[in-house]
Amino acid sequence: MDSLWQRNDTTMTGFILLGLTNDPVLRIILFMIILCIYLVTICGNLSTIILIRISSQLHHPMYFFLSHLAVADVGYSSSVTPNMLVNFLVEKNTISYPGCAIQLGSAVFFGSTECILLAAMAYDRFIAICSPLLYSTKMSTQVCVQLLIVAYIGGFFDASSFTISFYFLLFCGPNRVNHFFCDFAPLVELSCSDISIPAVVTSFTAGSIIVVTAVVIAVSYIYILITILKMHSTEGRHKAFSTCTSHLTAVTLFYGTITFIYVMPKSSYSTDQNKVVSVFYMVVIPMLNPLIYSLRNNEIKGALKRAWQKNTFLVKSVVL
Repeated sequence: MDSLWQRNDTTMTGFILLGLTNDPVLRIILFMIILCIYLVTICGNLSTIILIRISSQLHHPMYFFLSHLAVADVGYSSSVTPNMLVNFLVEKNTISYPGCAIQLGSAVFFGSTECILLAAMAYDRFIAICSPLLYSTKMSTQVCVQLLIVAYIGGFFDASSFTISFYFLLFCGPNRVNHFFCDFAPLVELSCSDISIPAVVTSFTAGSIIVVTAVVIAVSYIYILITILKMHSTEGRHKAFSTCTSHLTAVTLFYGTITFIYVMPKSSYSTDQNKVVSVFYMVVIPMLNPLIYSLRNNEIKGALKRAWQKNTFLVKSVVL
Protein backbone atom coordinates (compact mmCIF):
# COMPACT_ATOMS: atom_id res chain seq x y z
CA MET A 1 0.00 0.00 0.00
CA ASP A 2 3.02 2.29 0.24
CA SER A 3 2.89 3.16 -3.42
CA LEU A 4 -0.73 4.29 -3.01
CA TRP A 5 0.31 6.80 -0.37
CA GLN A 6 3.45 7.84 -2.20
CA ARG A 7 1.38 8.55 -5.30
CA ASN A 8 -0.51 11.26 -3.43
CA ASP A 9 2.74 13.13 -2.90
CA THR A 10 3.65 13.25 -6.58
CA THR A 11 3.13 16.40 -8.62
CA MET A 12 1.91 14.45 -11.66
CA THR A 13 -1.76 15.03 -12.37
CA GLY A 14 -2.15 12.32 -15.01
CA PHE A 15 -0.77 11.03 -18.28
CA ILE A 16 -0.34 12.30 -21.82
CA LEU A 17 -1.46 9.84 -24.50
CA LEU A 18 0.77 10.16 -27.56
CA GLY A 19 -1.78 8.52 -29.86
CA LEU A 20 -1.18 6.97 -33.26
CA THR A 21 0.58 9.76 -35.16
CA ASN A 22 1.74 13.38 -35.02
CA ASP A 23 1.07 14.08 -38.71
CA PRO A 24 -1.82 16.62 -38.74
CA VAL A 25 -3.15 15.49 -42.14
CA LEU A 26 -3.01 11.82 -41.22
CA ARG A 27 -4.73 12.58 -37.92
CA ILE A 28 -7.72 14.10 -39.73
CA ILE A 29 -7.92 11.14 -42.11
CA LEU A 30 -7.72 8.64 -39.25
CA PHE A 31 -10.31 10.62 -37.29
CA MET A 32 -12.82 10.34 -40.14
CA ILE A 33 -12.11 6.64 -40.72
CA ILE A 34 -12.28 5.63 -37.06
CA LEU A 35 -15.35 7.78 -36.45
CA CYS A 36 -17.14 5.95 -39.28
CA ILE A 37 -15.99 2.59 -37.91
CA TYR A 38 -17.22 3.51 -34.43
CA LEU A 39 -20.65 4.61 -35.70
CA VAL A 40 -21.00 1.37 -37.68
CA THR A 41 -19.93 -0.57 -34.58
CA ILE A 42 -22.58 1.06 -32.40
CA CYS A 43 -25.34 0.77 -35.01
CA GLY A 44 -24.45 -2.79 -36.03
CA ASN A 45 -24.21 -4.20 -32.51
CA LEU A 46 -27.27 -2.36 -31.20
CA SER A 47 -29.22 -3.63 -34.23
CA THR A 48 -28.07 -7.17 -33.44
CA ILE A 49 -29.19 -6.84 -29.81
CA ILE A 50 -32.60 -5.41 -30.76
CA LEU A 51 -33.17 -7.96 -33.53
CA ILE A 52 -32.42 -10.89 -31.21
CA ARG A 53 -34.70 -9.42 -28.53
CA ILE A 54 -37.71 -8.86 -30.81
CA SER A 55 -37.42 -11.99 -32.99
CA SER A 56 -38.86 -15.08 -31.32
CA GLN A 57 -37.08 -17.25 -33.91
CA LEU A 58 -33.73 -16.13 -32.43
CA HIS A 59 -34.54 -16.97 -28.81
CA HIS A 60 -31.94 -19.75 -28.71
CA PRO A 61 -28.75 -20.14 -26.62
CA MET A 62 -26.44 -19.25 -29.52
CA TYR A 63 -28.20 -15.93 -30.10
CA PHE A 64 -28.50 -15.32 -26.37
CA PHE A 65 -24.70 -15.36 -26.20
CA LEU A 66 -24.44 -13.42 -29.45
CA SER A 67 -26.52 -10.57 -28.01
CA HIS A 68 -24.19 -10.33 -25.01
CA LEU A 69 -21.19 -10.55 -27.32
CA ALA A 70 -22.61 -7.47 -29.07
CA VAL A 71 -22.91 -5.74 -25.66
CA ALA A 72 -19.26 -6.61 -24.95
CA ASP A 73 -18.23 -5.29 -28.39
CA VAL A 74 -19.98 -1.96 -27.76
CA GLY A 75 -18.34 -1.64 -24.35
CA TYR A 76 -14.94 -2.76 -25.62
CA SER A 77 -14.89 -0.24 -28.46
CA SER A 78 -16.40 2.55 -26.35
CA SER A 79 -13.76 2.13 -23.66
CA VAL A 80 -11.04 3.48 -25.98
CA THR A 81 -12.48 4.87 -29.22
CA PRO A 82 -14.07 8.15 -28.00
CA ASN A 83 -10.86 9.14 -26.23
CA MET A 84 -8.82 8.17 -29.29
CA LEU A 85 -11.02 10.41 -31.46
CA VAL A 86 -10.39 13.30 -29.09
CA ASN A 87 -6.68 12.60 -29.35
CA PHE A 88 -6.82 13.28 -33.09
CA LEU A 89 -8.29 16.75 -32.53
CA VAL A 90 -6.12 18.13 -29.71
CA GLU A 91 -2.42 18.86 -29.50
CA LYS A 92 -1.96 17.22 -26.12
CA ASN A 93 -4.41 14.57 -24.93
CA THR A 94 -4.20 14.27 -21.15
CA ILE A 95 -5.99 11.73 -18.99
CA SER A 96 -6.19 11.73 -15.19
CA TYR A 97 -5.13 8.86 -12.92
CA PRO A 98 -8.74 7.83 -12.23
CA GLY A 99 -9.59 8.22 -15.91
CA CYS A 100 -6.65 6.04 -16.88
CA ALA A 101 -7.66 3.40 -14.34
CA ILE A 102 -11.27 3.41 -15.58
CA GLN A 103 -10.18 3.13 -19.21
CA LEU A 104 -7.76 0.29 -18.45
CA GLY A 105 -10.29 -1.56 -16.29
CA SER A 106 -13.18 -1.22 -18.73
CA ALA A 107 -11.05 -2.37 -21.70
CA VAL A 108 -9.85 -5.43 -19.77
CA PHE A 109 -13.35 -6.18 -18.46
CA PHE A 110 -15.04 -6.20 -21.85
CA GLY A 111 -12.09 -7.91 -23.55
CA SER A 112 -12.03 -10.74 -20.99
CA THR A 113 -15.80 -11.06 -21.07
CA GLU A 114 -15.65 -11.40 -24.85
CA CYS A 115 -13.07 -14.21 -24.56
CA ILE A 116 -15.30 -16.18 -22.20
CA LEU A 117 -18.41 -15.54 -24.31
CA LEU A 118 -16.62 -16.85 -27.41
CA ALA A 119 -15.71 -19.99 -25.43
CA ALA A 120 -19.34 -20.38 -24.28
CA MET A 121 -20.50 -20.07 -27.88
CA ALA A 122 -17.99 -22.75 -28.94
CA TYR A 123 -19.33 -25.04 -26.21
CA ASP A 124 -22.87 -24.34 -27.43
CA ARG A 125 -21.91 -25.40 -30.98
CA PHE A 126 -20.17 -28.49 -29.59
CA ILE A 127 -23.32 -29.62 -27.78
CA ALA A 128 -25.56 -28.78 -30.75
CA ILE A 129 -23.52 -30.84 -33.21
CA CYS A 130 -22.04 -33.61 -31.05
CA SER A 131 -24.98 -34.19 -28.67
CA PRO A 132 -28.08 -32.84 -30.43
CA LEU A 133 -30.50 -35.05 -28.46
CA LEU A 134 -29.23 -33.62 -25.17
CA TYR A 135 -29.04 -30.02 -26.39
CA SER A 136 -32.18 -28.76 -24.67
CA THR A 137 -30.98 -30.20 -21.36
CA LYS A 138 -27.31 -29.27 -21.49
CA MET A 139 -28.02 -25.79 -22.86
CA SER A 140 -31.07 -24.93 -20.78
CA THR A 141 -31.87 -21.36 -19.81
CA GLN A 142 -30.33 -21.96 -16.39
CA VAL A 143 -27.07 -23.22 -17.91
CA CYS A 144 -26.90 -20.26 -20.31
CA VAL A 145 -27.41 -17.79 -17.46
CA GLN A 146 -24.73 -19.53 -15.41
CA LEU A 147 -22.25 -19.35 -18.30
CA LEU A 148 -23.11 -15.68 -18.76
CA ILE A 149 -22.50 -14.99 -15.06
CA VAL A 150 -19.14 -16.76 -15.32
CA ALA A 151 -18.25 -14.50 -18.28
CA TYR A 152 -19.04 -11.28 -16.43
CA ILE A 153 -17.46 -12.42 -13.15
CA GLY A 154 -14.33 -13.52 -15.02
CA GLY A 155 -14.16 -10.14 -16.74
CA PHE A 156 -14.66 -8.36 -13.42
CA PHE A 157 -11.84 -10.23 -11.65
CA ASP A 158 -9.44 -9.73 -14.56
CA ALA A 159 -10.27 -6.01 -14.71
CA SER A 160 -9.89 -5.73 -10.92
CA SER A 161 -6.42 -7.30 -11.04
CA PHE A 162 -5.28 -4.80 -13.68
CA THR A 163 -6.84 -1.81 -11.93
CA ILE A 164 -5.42 -2.69 -8.50
CA SER A 165 -2.01 -3.41 -10.04
CA PHE A 166 -2.12 -0.03 -11.76
CA TYR A 167 -2.67 1.74 -8.44
CA PHE A 168 0.30 -0.11 -6.95
CA LEU A 169 2.60 1.38 -9.59
CA LEU A 170 4.53 4.52 -8.63
CA PHE A 171 5.11 7.16 -11.31
CA CYS A 172 7.75 9.77 -10.57
CA GLY A 173 9.19 10.60 -13.98
CA PRO A 174 7.90 10.89 -17.58
CA ASN A 175 4.14 10.70 -17.97
CA ARG A 176 3.93 10.34 -21.77
CA VAL A 177 2.23 7.05 -22.64
CA ASN A 178 3.29 5.81 -26.07
CA HIS A 179 -0.16 4.50 -26.99
CA PHE A 180 -3.65 5.72 -27.85
CA PHE A 181 -5.12 4.43 -24.57
CA CYS A 182 -3.97 3.46 -21.07
CA ASP A 183 -2.65 0.01 -21.87
CA PHE A 184 -0.87 -1.72 -18.99
CA ALA A 185 2.41 -2.47 -20.80
CA PRO A 186 3.39 1.15 -21.64
CA LEU A 187 2.29 2.23 -18.15
CA VAL A 188 4.63 -0.34 -16.61
CA GLU A 189 7.48 1.08 -18.69
CA LEU A 190 6.90 4.50 -17.10
CA SER A 191 6.79 3.20 -13.54
CA CYS A 192 9.71 3.85 -11.19
CA SER A 193 8.60 1.28 -8.60
CA ASP A 194 9.00 -2.46 -8.37
CA ILE A 195 6.83 -3.94 -11.13
CA SER A 196 7.44 -7.64 -10.45
CA ILE A 197 4.26 -8.32 -8.47
CA PRO A 198 1.86 -6.24 -10.66
CA ALA A 199 3.35 -7.80 -13.80
CA VAL A 200 3.00 -11.34 -12.45
CA VAL A 201 -0.56 -10.79 -11.19
CA THR A 202 -1.85 -9.28 -14.44
CA SER A 203 -0.03 -11.84 -16.58
CA PHE A 204 -1.52 -14.67 -14.52
CA THR A 205 -5.13 -13.42 -14.62
CA ALA A 206 -5.14 -12.39 -18.28
CA GLY A 207 -3.09 -15.42 -19.33
CA SER A 208 -5.41 -17.79 -17.47
CA ILE A 209 -8.50 -16.46 -19.23
CA ILE A 210 -6.84 -16.51 -22.66
CA VAL A 211 -5.40 -20.03 -22.24
CA VAL A 212 -8.52 -21.59 -20.67
CA THR A 213 -10.90 -20.11 -23.23
CA ALA A 214 -8.57 -20.98 -26.12
CA VAL A 215 -8.39 -24.60 -24.89
CA VAL A 216 -12.19 -24.80 -24.55
CA ILE A 217 -12.62 -23.44 -28.09
CA ALA A 218 -9.92 -25.72 -29.55
CA VAL A 219 -11.24 -28.89 -27.87
CA SER A 220 -14.83 -28.04 -28.85
CA TYR A 221 -13.89 -27.61 -32.50
CA ILE A 222 -11.75 -30.75 -32.54
CA TYR A 223 -14.78 -32.77 -31.43
CA ILE A 224 -17.00 -30.86 -33.86
CA LEU A 225 -14.63 -31.64 -36.73
CA ILE A 226 -14.49 -35.32 -35.79
CA THR A 227 -18.29 -35.47 -35.62
CA ILE A 228 -18.71 -33.72 -38.98
CA LEU A 229 -16.23 -36.08 -40.67
CA LYS A 230 -18.20 -39.07 -39.39
CA MET A 231 -21.40 -37.80 -41.01
CA HIS A 232 -22.43 -39.77 -44.11
CA SER A 233 -24.65 -37.05 -45.57
CA THR A 234 -22.91 -34.29 -47.51
CA GLU A 235 -25.84 -32.00 -46.82
CA GLY A 236 -25.57 -32.75 -43.11
CA ARG A 237 -21.87 -31.92 -43.13
CA HIS A 238 -22.48 -28.66 -44.93
CA LYS A 239 -25.28 -27.65 -42.55
CA ALA A 240 -23.21 -28.51 -39.47
CA PHE A 241 -20.18 -26.68 -40.76
CA SER A 242 -22.18 -23.61 -41.81
CA THR A 243 -23.44 -23.14 -38.24
CA CYS A 244 -19.85 -22.80 -37.06
CA THR A 245 -18.23 -20.65 -39.75
CA SER A 246 -19.36 -17.29 -38.36
CA HIS A 247 -18.18 -18.08 -34.86
CA LEU A 248 -14.94 -19.62 -36.10
CA THR A 249 -14.22 -16.51 -38.18
CA ALA A 250 -14.80 -14.24 -35.17
CA VAL A 251 -12.60 -16.44 -32.96
CA THR A 252 -9.78 -16.50 -35.51
CA LEU A 253 -9.76 -12.70 -35.85
CA PHE A 254 -9.93 -12.02 -32.11
CA TYR A 255 -7.46 -14.64 -30.87
CA GLY A 256 -5.12 -14.08 -33.80
CA THR A 257 -4.59 -10.44 -32.84
CA ILE A 258 -4.43 -11.22 -29.10
CA THR A 259 -1.72 -13.80 -29.82
CA PHE A 260 0.29 -11.21 -31.73
CA ILE A 261 0.10 -8.73 -28.83
CA TYR A 262 0.46 -10.94 -25.77
CA VAL A 263 2.17 -14.16 -26.91
CA MET A 264 4.78 -13.17 -29.49
CA PRO A 265 8.13 -11.92 -28.10
CA LYS A 266 8.16 -8.14 -27.81
CA SER A 267 11.48 -7.97 -29.66
CA SER A 268 9.79 -9.32 -32.79
CA TYR A 269 7.55 -6.27 -33.33
CA SER A 270 7.71 -2.53 -32.77
CA THR A 271 5.53 -0.24 -30.66
CA ASP A 272 3.93 1.15 -33.83
CA GLN A 273 2.97 -2.36 -34.94
CA ASN A 274 1.53 -2.93 -31.48
CA LYS A 275 -0.63 0.18 -31.88
CA VAL A 276 -1.91 -0.88 -35.30
CA VAL A 277 -2.83 -4.37 -34.08
CA SER A 278 -4.48 -2.86 -31.00
CA VAL A 279 -6.61 -0.65 -33.24
CA PHE A 280 -7.64 -3.72 -35.20
CA TYR A 281 -8.79 -5.84 -32.26
CA MET A 282 -10.21 -2.99 -30.14
CA VAL A 283 -11.84 -0.88 -32.85
CA VAL A 284 -12.22 -2.86 -36.09
CA ILE A 285 -13.19 -6.33 -34.79
CA PRO A 286 -16.17 -5.00 -32.73
CA MET A 287 -17.44 -3.57 -36.02
CA LEU A 288 -16.83 -6.80 -37.96
CA ASN A 289 -18.57 -9.19 -35.55
CA PRO A 290 -22.17 -8.15 -36.31
CA LEU A 291 -21.34 -8.10 -40.03
CA ILE A 292 -19.81 -11.59 -39.85
CA TYR A 293 -22.80 -13.06 -38.01
CA SER A 294 -25.43 -11.31 -40.11
CA LEU A 295 -23.90 -12.01 -43.52
CA ARG A 296 -23.12 -15.68 -42.86
CA ASN A 297 -26.18 -16.65 -40.80
CA ASN A 298 -29.42 -17.48 -42.60
CA GLU A 299 -31.53 -17.27 -39.42
CA ILE A 300 -30.38 -13.72 -38.68
CA LYS A 301 -30.88 -12.70 -42.32
CA GLY A 302 -34.36 -14.24 -42.23
CA ALA A 303 -35.24 -12.47 -38.97
CA LEU A 304 -33.93 -9.19 -40.36
CA LYS A 305 -36.03 -9.63 -43.52
CA ARG A 306 -39.17 -10.40 -41.48
CA ALA A 307 -38.58 -7.38 -39.22
CA TRP A 308 -38.10 -5.16 -42.27
CA GLN A 309 -41.25 -6.45 -43.94
CA LYS A 310 -43.24 -5.99 -40.71
CA ASN A 311 -42.05 -2.41 -40.30
CA THR A 312 -42.76 -1.66 -43.97
CA PHE A 313 -46.27 -3.04 -43.56
CA LEU A 314 -46.88 -0.92 -40.44
CA VAL A 315 -45.64 2.22 -42.21
CA LYS A 316 -47.92 1.57 -45.20
CA SER A 317 -50.87 0.97 -42.86
CA VAL A 318 -50.26 4.27 -41.08
CA VAL A 319 -49.92 6.14 -44.36
CA LEU A 320 -53.10 4.62 -45.79
